[in-house]
Amino acid sequence: MQRLMVNNITIMTRPFTISLFFICLSTATLGYAQNRRNLKQLDTLLAKAYDLGVFKGNLLVAEKGKIIYQKTIGWTDATEQTRLTADYRLHIGSIAKEFNAVAIMILKEQGKLSLDDHVAKYLPELPGWAERIKIRNLLQYTSGVPQSVWRNTKGDADNLNNLKVVTTLDFEPGTKYAYNNNDVFLQRRIIERISGMSYESFVQEKMFIPCGITHAVFNPGETVELVAKSYNDQKKQDNMTYEIAGWPALNLLEFYKWSEVLNSFRLISPAATRELCIAFSGDNQTGLGHGTMEGNKLVKHSHDGTAKNYQALLTSDAAKGITVILMTNNKQNNLGTINRSVFSILAGKPYANLKRSFINDFQAQFENLTGQQTIALYNQTKSDFSDKYAFAEEGTLNEVGYYFLNKKKVADAISVFTLNTRLFPNSGNMYDSLGEAYYVQGDKSKALENYVIALKLDPTLDSAKKMVAELKKI
Repeated sequence: MQRLMVNNITIMTRPFTISLFFICLSTATLGYAQNRRNLKQLDTLLAKAYDLGVFKGNLLVAEKGKIIYQKTIGWTDATEQTRLTADYRLHIGSIAKEFNAVAIMILKEQGKLSLDDHVAKYLPELPGWAERIKIRNLLQYTSGVPQSVWRNTKGDADNLNNLKVVTTLDFEPGTKYAYNNNDVFLQRRIIERISGMSYESFVQEKMFIPCGITHAVFNPGETVELVAKSYNDQKKQDNMTYEIAGWPALNLLEFYKWSEVLNSFRLISPAATRELCIAFSGDNQTGLGHGTMEGNKLVKHSHDGTAKNYQALLTSDAAKGITVILMTNNKQNNLGTINRSVFSILAGKPYANLKRSFINDFQAQFENLTGQQTIALYNQTKSDFSDKYAFAEEGTLNEVGYYFLNKKKVADAISVFTLNTRLFPNSGNMYDSLGEAYYVQGDKSKALENYVIALKLDPTLDSAKKMVAELKKI
């Protein structure tokens, strides 16, 4: 451990002494692709990431439907005694919501439901608000159903009882976007009511098995074989409990197979897939995360997922002919950075070296620090470990600001966001974050001032557009 003194507070930091002693790999390359691109750079990328302690998991790259690179590096659990292989199944977090979305569209194409049907038609035991929510709202996360208190929820039956006592929606269905697992929960219950099968059985029998996905397992417990357990950097392993059910763990190749099922419209038509790509607004998520259709082709599809210390990212770009899949059981919040580096390598362009996560390494200490003390810690760490953290990226401090904002420490969040606007004065997103913090604080004047700057710097920021329009009405 190394000591840092910040405003008379002693901070203990972990030393960077992780040694790379293995890479368990299975690499498949096409001669043409191998000659065209130096895929060894991907080896270098992952080796450095592992040595720095910022990636343990799977990477798969496919070109035009053929796997050109596949590698696994890491461990199966927190003991770090057994090497991870591509046969191990990992949770994919919110990407699993694609399965219920596709199941809904299968039933639609069979004529068993309409997206304009109301939830009450299939779940009449719910209160009157279910008569106002359409299935379409569930797919677009615009239902207005409040979030459950998930830490107190013990399974599907318990959550259904939670919803039975909800008296008021958060907003009128179809008028706002709010990413909510209850929208997913209700989709799954509708699938069960229509099919007469459990949700898991429907997906296994009607979707997975026909498509050759035969090793996926739903809601695996502690003793299920070939399921990698997730854990954090302190070697604390997550429990295998589920507030609601319906979460499958897949191995790497079957996760890729699912991506190809969507691209080839094996389960649902292009028209149904197009419906799942329609967002409520801007970059809001849909049943497929983010997708773009051109004609009858799914030209882009991306979706990320997190569950405890599992993370996954799927990116399919038909224009480039490339699909990249990343899976990890040791969350570092950097799969987007790795993904961008992979695409840069494949294009023969310079790529970003991976860094450790400032918020991951120091978050436990933020609870006892003010915003100004956290800034002092940031500056000192930047001076002492400039090559270890992504100080050149605006997201580093932005994550810290949102940590404070989520903890209701709004003044501290404002301090951090303000510094970030000075460090990155040309970033509209930084002013958007500061505007949000002032809005939460109740200072509508400063909120509007920062949202206007954000929109001037980046006219595509839908969030800033909405807030400017709202605040100018006041």
